[in-house]
Amino acid sequence: MKRMFSVFLLITVWLLVTPFLQAQSHVDKVLKDEITSDLKENILSFWERYSVDSSGGFYGSLGRDGAPIADAPKGGVLNARILWTFSTAYRMYGDTAYRKLADRAQRYFIDHFIDSQYGGVYWLIKADGTPLDTNKQTYGCSYAIYGLSEHFRATGNNESLQKAIELYRTMESRIKDPVNDGYIESFTREWGVPQKLGYDGDGVATKTMNTHIHVLEAYTALYKVWKDNGLRERLTKVIDLIITKLYNPQTHHLILYCDSNWNNLDDIDSYGHDIETSWLLTEAAEALGDPEVIGRCRKVALELADASLKEGINPMGAMMYERHKDKIRKDASWWCQAETVVGCINAWQLTGEQSYLDSAVRTWNFIKSRMIDKEYGEWFRTVLEDGTPRYKEPKASMWNCPYHNSRMGFEIDTRLK
Repeated sequence: MKRMFSVFLLITVWLLVTPFLQAQSHVDKVLKDEITSDLKENILSFWERYSVDSSGGFYGSLGRDGAPIADAPKGGVLNARILWTFSTAYRMYGDTAYRKLADRAQRYFIDHFIDSQYGGVYWLIKADGTPLDTNKQTYGCSYAIYGLSEHFRATGNNESLQKAIELYRTMESRIKDPVNDGYIESFTREWGVPQKLGYDGDGVATKTMNTHIHVLEAYTALYKVWKDNGLRERLTKVIDLIITKLYNPQTHHLILYCDSNWNNLDDIDSYGHDIETSWLLTEAAEALGDPEVIGRCRKVALELADASLKEGINPMGAMMYERHKDKIRKDASWWCQAETVVGCINAWQLTGEQSYLDSAVRTWNFIKSRMIDKEYGEWFRTVLEDGTPRYKEPKASMWNCPYHNSRMGFEIDTRLK
């Protein structure tokens, strides 16, 4: 009798749960299919069609319609992100056209952006490939490691791995703070301290959240292809620094600007960076495979995601840019939306809570309706509070690139298989 009752109970639960699981599975599939289609047919195809500079490398700036600004300087961050994007596209999809662009980006970056005399990466070069701004931004060096590591992972090109390792060693010998740890923001070409470190507030911001989260992703990418014990120690330390120095456990937000002693210099919450960091921390911990670190990072990741979703969503359902003291930037930036989708899916996979999946779908619906440029392709960079895109913003520039939104596509395609 008890056995019959147990069977009856199991059948009842199955009948109740199955429609819910089927509906959820349908949502997953639609989200995956739509985002992957946009990745391949809109984002990657735009950059394939318009970004290649026949005189070498890739254009430094493209208008909304893809028209190149031929004399625009070429940024190290933009080119490293192009390298990462097409390397990942080739690794995932095996299209030889992606391999060709990845190899083109690798060759141009090594030949023109890496400083063969002093080490590190130039910030800007001229349209003809000669140096323009030779300062060494830690942010740019991190992206170089990120792109070159992914190129090796995708193609097996050993030169890319060796250059990534060289840059990692330069980071550790030149950029790491030997007293208080962490990574100093910027240097002159010869590794002197520049007069200005790029912060408009009071004090000198020698260490920033933005740079450290991209050191995190760079070291994670390198560790995936180079299991060096020293790198493992440093990746573990970077995770610890973000959690103990740059994360505020009271507000559940990250601290943006610090001095050399890790003192907070301003009152800013950057919602997009918070939710981006939530899944980057999880990825880094899982690459290390240490259960204690994984548990620690998952806790902080969910707190970051929850705070961003609670405080950062505007009436249109988009992730706002930031809060600075009593002022909130309510416009929606393209990269914040892309990182929100990934961060929500990551939180959903960690917890199984439907609300995170719903938030990912809501953000994607905003992207579909407001952010994708259906006339010329790719995405608008900014959508204002009233829902109007900034039509005149370039599609490519030193900061505008095929990285955040393509990475969203790669992550969703991988996570929802």
